[in-house]
Amino acid sequence: MTSEASTGRAPSAEQLLAWADGGTHWPASVATPAFADVPAAYQTALALRALRQARGEQPRGFKIGFTNRNIWPIYQVFAPIWGTVWDSTLRFTDAQGAGTLSLQATCEPRLEPELVFAFRHTPPAGANLAQLFDALDWLAPGVEIVQSHRPHWRFAAAAETVADGALHARLLVGPRIAVRDFAGSAAELQQKLAEAELTLIGPNGQSAESGRGANVLDDPLQALHHFLTELRQCPGAPDVQPGDVVTTGTWTDAWPVAPGERWRVRYSAPLGQLDVRFS
Repeated sequence: MTSEASTGRAPSAEQLLAWADGGTHWPASVATPAFADVPAAYQTALALRALRQARGEQPRGFKIGFTNRNIWPIYQVFAPIWGTVWDSTLRFTDAQGAGTLSLQATCEPRLEPELVFAFRHTPPAGANLAQLFDALDWLAPGVEIVQSHRPHWRFAAAAETVADGALHARLLVGPRIAVRDFAGSAAELQQKLAEAELTLIGPNGQSAESGRGANVLDDPLQALHHFLTELRQCPGAPDVQPGDVVTTGTWTDAWPVAPGERWRVRYSAPLGQLDVRFS
């Protein structure tokens, strides 16, 4: 077989899907960088999305990645990205915030504590923050499991993270709170979320790291607004639909996880906590 490196071609959506399904790294033969630029990578990601839909998977929303500027130098990715969340990757906790996630067929999985929104209707074109607030249904604490099919989380370019499913593997959503019970306006929501804090507790029962909502493009609603603008500027991308969930990016660094571990995330009131076990 001719390698991508020798031909200079980027991996196809079919190849990316096969490696993702197998939980394997991209072969060393894949060109470096693998994609010409970010717009080209989004077109490959959309082709990959179509393949997953064709085999029966259903989109349930989106993930936003690299909204935490503090981790940009660590991963050498300096702008947010987005990808699809699937019925096959989305799970919800019980009422107490406890849940289980399988790490089967993931590649170098890491945990990210986040804030998740859900939409009650599609925001209008050019929506401002107030209109975006009006389109929201609920919010919840969440844990996203991200993965890298490039070994050791070393990307040759940001475009690789886009084509790699925006690094999404799993999403666990905690107890939901109606947005209008949490805040009465976009400005109030921004302030409360920017000031919110969390503590990530590792499997040894000790605090691994603390984070703040302000780490996410200043606040998660601002991150959501940035995502919506980028999504609608991407040729061929689907729009947000009623019922879609969107997880807005990690408040801390991404932490390696393994089957058998238990991690907890304690958010400031009233967001509560998540307790996740990995199988």
